[in-house]
Amino acid sequence: MTSHLNRFARPVLLATILAATATYAGQAAQSVQTAQSDSRTSFGLLPMFQPSITGAYMAGQQALKDLRTDEAARYFYQAAQADWNNTLPVERAFIAFAADGQIGQAASLAKHLLDLDQSNELAELVVATEALKERRYDAANQQLASIGQDSFTGVTASILRSWALVGANRKPEADALLDTLGETGLDDFLVFHRALMAEVAGQTELSTDLARQAFEAEPYVARIVEVYARDLANAGEFDAAKDVIAEFENQGLSHPIVTAVREQIEAGQRPGIFAPNVQVGAAEMFHGIGVALSRDGSLDLSLVFLRMGLYLDPNADVISLALGELLDTAGQHDAANRIYDGVPVTSVMKPTAVVRIAQNLDALGDRPEALRRLGNIVATRADDLDAISVYGDMLRYDEQYPEAAAAYTKALALTGGEHPTDWRFFYVRGIAYERAKQWPKAEADFLKALELNPDQPAVLNYLGYSWIDQDMHLEEALKMIQKAVDAQPQDGYIVDSLGWAFYKLGRLDEAVQTLERAVLLRPNDAELNDHLGDVYWTVGRHLEARFQWNIAAAMDEVGNVKERVASKLADGLTAENATE
Repeated sequence: MTSHLNRFARPVLLATILAATATYAGQAAQSVQTAQSDSRTSFGLLPMFQPSITGAYMAGQQALKDLRTDEAARYFYQAAQADWNNTLPVERAFIAFAADGQIGQAASLAKHLLDLDQSNELAELVVATEALKERRYDAANQQLASIGQDSFTGVTASILRSWALVGANRKPEADALLDTLGETGLDDFLVFHRALMAEVAGQTELSTDLARQAFEAEPYVARIVEVYARDLANAGEFDAAKDVIAEFENQGLSHPIVTAVREQIEAGQRPGIFAPNVQVGAAEMFHGIGVALSRDGSLDLSLVFLRMGLYLDPNADVISLALGELLDTAGQHDAANRIYDGVPVTSVMKPTAVVRIAQNLDALGDRPEALRRLGNIVATRADDLDAISVYGDMLRYDEQYPEAAAAYTKALALTGGEHPTDWRFFYVRGIAYERAKQWPKAEADFLKALELNPDQPAVLNYLGYSWIDQDMHLEEALKMIQKAVDAQPQDGYIVDSLGWAFYKLGRLDEAVQTLERAVLLRPNDAELNDHLGDVYWTVGRHLEARFQWNIAAAMDEVGNVKERVASKLADGLTAENATE
């Protein structure tokens, strides 16, 4: 489903945004030349003014690329106001306002843009979304009626138009429209949305049957699990609803909303329907497509869609979390934290939001505060697996290894330690034990991780490297690392492990070849350059060795490698300064 949608997606927004930069700059330059020719009558004011328009436009381009959407909206609007009948700055401004969540302002600019260019489908989509929000269903339907189904925006518009028809009590027409759209290969994707439309239309049995079909096609998607379990429990089929959630959770999966629905069902309560109205249903459409686009790397368009989903359903905290995650991906942690802060304390998503805030505080350089907040969450929510996992990771990053191992032990107590997905907790606890010089415990955890996931490259690499480093099980260790490299041949760290293993085993020609490959994969890594320098020196390539050590020292941001290579650069490789 994602790949089918995304083959339409990029031409809609990204290509136009990137291509428009040069186009608009060229237009502005032409305007400058024109203004200069008229400067005798304008007293030279236009030549001074026009470059500021271009500057605002270019600044908006960079801001939107970085997902600094508030700045992008401000810059593009400045350019649009100065060149009001030029479609390029007007289009950029409307997109930036939509990406920033200012949908009303975006819709206003979209209407002006459509006066200039009636073919802009994304503008029509935003205007129609505003009409749907205001329950002007016929207006939304008419706005979208002229858009075909052969583009990404056209696919989205058809689903939104179907929602408008449902709102106008014209569900048979909505079904017919989706039937036509399904012929393009989107049947599996549409089943879930058909279920929600049937739910809003009061067709309970049909909704449950469609939700069942969606679940059978994708049983591990939390939203589908939630909707199907709700439908079953609302019909009094509590055991069947429990089975649906159990199938999801038995895969080691969890989601706060699924957990909340399960707790209601276990208490004998009917959890209520998912979509009480058209707006909530259409919001989920934008949510689903927005998340799919973000996974494909289409962050700009994804942000616009998620914002429109939250505009239609401001209480959709799941969409808020998806928005925050998208901003985190772009490094906009402060903006993401503002979204997380806005999640109500009564929401089942609030604990997840608080964990995300702590992670962002760490990313922004305040690890002590991040650890303090996570510690409070873990102390008050002893069954919050996500918080405990993140807390353990952050303690490990902070080199508090015994405390990290204790956190992972708590996590394993919650999961049981026997599910295939539990390999990760044994692996990271093993790292914590190894760093804390508790090798027997570390080795046992690595072996348990491999028992649960025999082909996991990270575990194969870490255990194999550790054995070789301690002159243990050398042949088996080398096979493990080679297996890890075969699984992830582009991972410079794993390739480095193989090269270092060859070095430790005295297979120097293979060590040189493999470590050179590792450095090509990660040329800016201090440790890898240090390793290659050691091997070069050992085989008599002293000039190249010093070159690699100099690179290692220059790339070291912590200082330990720089300190290590200082004596090598002065005296060459000796028994005293060789890298462990």
